Amino acid sequence: MSDVLERLGEGRELIAFRVGRQEFCINVMMVREIRGWTAATTLPRAPRYVKGVINLRGAVLPIVDLATRLGMPGTEPTARNVIIVVQLAQRQIGILVDAVSDILTANDNLIQTVPDVTSDLVKGFVKGLLPMDGRMVSLITLDDVLPADELEAA
Repeated sequence: MSDVLERLGEGRELIAFRVGRQEFCINVMMVREIRGWTAATTLPRAPRYVKGVINLRGAVLPIVDLATRLGMPGTEPTARNVIIVVQLAQRQIGILVDAVSDILTANDNLIQTVPDVTSDLVKGFVKGLLPMDGRMVSLITLDDVLPADELEAA
């Protein structure tokens, strides 16, 4: 978790969003834009969590259903869903979520470790937990959720 905290830094801003009934957050510096749902063109033989691609100002942007990728029931997108466009290494991707809920400010002492009772799969995605206003927000890193080799295959 320390590498995530180093990248997070002191008082770093996080963008919180809902997927199903759960709330997650990522470093706001990864986010390039937030846009409403746009119908995606499906790709044959793409991983199940890739909804398809959209045209974003002349560039092809893969759309990943974060719910499916995290092992939850897949999202049937509607006009209420949101695409968070993020920068991963040299590539931009769109993350399909239910809604963006908040901008949070967190530092190292607010982030709690993931309990040992969770699976290794969960620990691979969730890097920490933030108790915020009576709720728990899971801090995730998209590097682990969306590995580059799988995105290239998409």
